[in-house]
Amino acid sequence: MKMLIKRIETILFVQDQKVSTEFYTKLFNRNPELDVPGMTEFRVFENGYIGLMPNHGIAKIIADNSPHPQLGSGIPRCELYLLVEDAAKAYHHAISVGAKIISPLQDRDWGDIAGYVADPDGHIIAFAETKKQ
Repeated sequence: MKMLIKRIETILFVQDQKVSTEFYTKLFNRNPELDVPGMTEFRVFENGYIGLMPNHGIAKIIADNSPHPQLGSGIPRCELYLLVEDAAKAYHHAISVGAKIISPLQDRDWGDIAGYVADPDGHIIAFAETKKQ
């Protein structure tokens, strides 16, 4: 069966939805398209979204079938690798809105220039651009 994916949404489990919403609003320089108790969504490209769900919200869904997300708070649990037009500008903007520096902007072995930061919950965000040949 060939699966047709109509939309991609990456959902980050967060300690404090309000704190994370404020951080990503500043980071993306836009308001969320959805912001209700239990879920915040930012459109980052046409059919691509970043969602924020409180740890306690996903814990209700996964019940006893997976460890409580609270056990992983502050531990990097994912990486958002964002290819942007100007990695240096995006990287420094992230730091200016409160992201923690993880790895400086530099040439990477795979051919990109990328810098890494962490959001308030420890999720890793990379801002990258492909090196010009």
